[in-house]
Amino acid sequence: MKKLLLLVATIATLCACSQEQQPQLLDADNFATTIDGKPVALYTLKGGNLVMQVTNFGGRVVALWTPDREGVMEDIVLGYNNIDTYINNPGERFLGACVGVVANRIGEGRFVLNGKEYHTPLNNNGQTLHGGNRGVDMVVWDVVEAGDNFITLHLLAADGEEGFPGNRDITMTYTLTEQDEFRVDYLITTDAPALVNISHHSFFNLKGEGRGTILDHVLTIDADHVTPTNEWLIPTGEVAAVEGTPYDFRQPHTIGERIDTPNEQLAFGKGYDANWCLNRADDGTVQSVATLYCPSNGRHMEVLTDQVGLQFYSGNFFDGTTTGKYGRTLNFRESVALETQKWPDGINHNHFPSIVLNPEEQYTHTCIYRFTTK
Repeated sequence: MKKLLLLVATIATLCACSQEQQPQLLDADNFATTIDGKPVALYTLKGGNLVMQVTNFGGRVVALWTPDREGVMEDIVLGYNNIDTYINNPGERFLGACVGVVANRIGEGRFVLNGKEYHTPLNNNGQTLHGGNRGVDMVVWDVVEAGDNFITLHLLAADGEEGFPGNRDITMTYTLTEQDEFRVDYLITTDAPALVNISHHSFFNLKGEGRGTILDHVLTIDADHVTPTNEWLIPTGEVAAVEGTPYDFRQPHTIGERIDTPNEQLAFGKGYDANWCLNRADDGTVQSVATLYCPSNGRHMEVLTDQVGLQFYSGNFFDGTTTGKYGRTLNFRESVALETQKWPDGINHNHFPSIVLNPEEQYTHTCIYRFTTK
């Protein structure tokens, strides 16, 4: 009898573990709607050991399931479980979205291009952030093609939208590879001189959404310099060495190790919220630029890109008033954004990498988040 009870208990344990390791997918019906006459849906992608759910509203990654060192699956990005919450965004607007067409900030929402001055919406402390009030995160993208492990989306950002010039034709593809990579590829053209600095804005917690602090995550960034900012997080134009500062992640450090060090830049962002000038040439090759590691479960994420900048944000403006897709609160410093990009406010600093795209050119951008365990 004891042997029988032991066998039953063992089978029950195995079944429980098996269920725990399976992603609990979100209900696609919660995302089925029409916005501005365009259909919105939730798509599920699978590749390698990864499972991802994406909506074509803002090109948002809603869920991303990855295994830990024991093979247990967990959703490691922040998101909501229905489309209405994304539309009304009571807390953080940019969860999992494509941001732009000019990501990051433009000082005072003002720039000059080919002798003409332009003004863009002031949606962040008197500055323009992530494309203004209605960036590419707040519109429905057309689904060009969707397969088992990829989705290709298309959007035309029209001339004059949010004050930006040029009809910008944008194609974006999300792919989950057999090597456990989440790959983002952009291709953009324009019919007139335009500004382009698009990026992906998932918020990661390698413990899982709402599972606690990221201050114990170990970070590396291959960058000797950062671009310091004023109190509104607009670059001053200086390119400053990280040597001897809390911004030196050339060797592994936990995020929390120096985040509360008395430092003007950390005070401005209430923690890390800055652009690192990556140690690489702007030559179009894809290279490894950063890693993020969670010692408690072994999840390891490597960031690869062909871009020259990386915005690292340590979730400093979450305050626990917003609830994520599993009913857990989204709290202060419980997520990390690692956004590959050109440097912010580049149009207003001649010595920064150019973000101008001309009609005879193509803008391409690859960002890869590669997952392993240790």
